Amino acid sequence: MKIALIVEKFPVLSETFIINQITGLIDRGHRVDIYSKSYVDIQLVHGEVKKYNLIGQTCYFRYLIPKNKIIRLIRGIAFIARCLFKYPIPLFNAMNIIKYGSRAASLSLLFEIMPFLEKGPYDIVHCHFGPNGKTGLFLRDLGAITGKIVTTFHGYDLSSYIKARGKNTYKRLFEGGDLFLTISERWKEELINLGVKEDKVAVHRMGVDTNKFVFSLRKPKKSGNIQLLTVARLVEKKGVKYGIQAVANVLKKYPKIEYNIVGDGVLKNELAQLINELNLNNHVKLLGWKEQGDIVSLMKDSDILLMPSVTAKEGDQEGIPVVLMEALAQGLPVLSTYHSGIPELIQDEVSGYLVHERDVKALSERLEYLVEHQDLWSRMGRAGRNHIENHYNIEKLNEQLIRTFQKLKKSGCKS
Repeated sequence: MKIALIVEKFPVLSETFIINQITGLIDRGHRVDIYSKSYVDIQLVHGEVKKYNLIGQTCYFRYLIPKNKIIRLIRGIAFIARCLFKYPIPLFNAMNIIKYGSRAASLSLLFEIMPFLEKGPYDIVHCHFGPNGKTGLFLRDLGAITGKIVTTFHGYDLSSYIKARGKNTYKRLFEGGDLFLTISERWKEELINLGVKEDKVAVHRMGVDTNKFVFSLRKPKKSGNIQLLTVARLVEKKGVKYGIQAVANVLKKYPKIEYNIVGDGVLKNELAQLINELNLNNHVKLLGWKEQGDIVSLMKDSDILLMPSVTAKEGDQEGIPVVLMEALAQGLPVLSTYHSGIPELIQDEVSGYLVHERDVKALSERLEYLVEHQDLWSRMGRAGRNHIENHYNIEKLNEQLIRTFQKLKKSGCKS
């Protein structure tokens, strides 16, 4: 199959789930062209991005528009002259000033559709996150792209995005899209509640390559040190400050705890200040972003993964953080929250513990219990690994995704 993937940014370190899908499709002989709305200043990249030369397969389609208006006009006229008879409908649509206003008049829309016309047609147009589904459908309505429109919803796109824009923001997408995938049952229910027909919605979970994460049983260290780890963007919904507060409470009784926080974001300075105010500088470290290999090594050396996710004030919610899957695959017991789809992954009292959002007292108590009952680590680790192998194995999930795409391709849905 020939597949177009539309994303907001690429590559994004925290979105390994997208990379895993792309490489899985490529490994199985399918062509994947990546279309990114935004250019990313690449400093740290996932190893698979380099291995598969995914940057070379990415078109930053909103960065093709020349800033110089004269150059834009000359290139636009040249493209129209060359392609008008081949693509008359999308070209006329892209220049429809009455319908599209300044985007058409400035030729911005023309330049946006150019790469889609030249690289298509496609069997499947897979859009990660709801707003990109709207983009994919818009491009198909223009005639710039062909293929079945598949939109995968993750979390924020069905929470804070809708809260900010209203429940009708996806009305056209729900009417014209061919298939909607969600990463959890929780979000499938939300789509159905929003009016999507149940036969157009399916759960397709994100997953991890279990072959790349070595399972090891967690055992108490002779030194008595206990290493905690969080890997997350430093934004409100990750709940990192509650993890810091819980660690501060447990440190009063167990001073040999070390807490590493991997990630960056808008709350970095605020969290650094909190660490300082609680006198935790010798115990809690903000490590910034790390490459995937470094994160795997940190997990290998850690005893417990802490992920106290919460619903942000603007309504933003998680999907199911892939880092939780990576931790379980390596045998780490996990302490997290009853948030979004996390309870579908973490089995409370089996592979870890779950507490209610923002409940620092409960988080502290469960963390202290794990510190005191280190014999639980190995049992939870085995349970977590088994759950990942059975339900979140990316190899099985990629095979499932291909079957889903092939079935959709053969269907009578509009394309």
